[in-house]
Amino acid sequence: MPGRTLHRRVGELETRLDRVDARMTTVEEQIAGFRVEVRDEFAAVRAEIRASADELRGEIRASEEETRRYMRVLHEDLVERLKTIGEGTGRPDDRH
Repeated sequence: MPGRTLHRRVGELETRLDRVDARMTTVEEQIAGFRVEVRDEFAAVRAEIRASADELRGEIRASEEETRRYMRVLHEDLVERLKTIGEGTGRPDDRH
């Protein structure tokens, strides 16, 4: 009976389509979950980078201030040495 065979074949196709649909739904859910996970991880990485950058900026500022202090000390030392050298040669200091 050809009608019955066709009916059975359509039924089998519908069953297969239902299985494919269920699998597609599962894949879609996994993809949605993966997107959320990736978005959250990228947000966490961006936050870590910002925190590291802020910390690095603070360290650079502290280092710059320390370098400026050291430069002032060296400058004052140089000025004193030049005064001492000037006094030792008997020449007057040209800056005063």
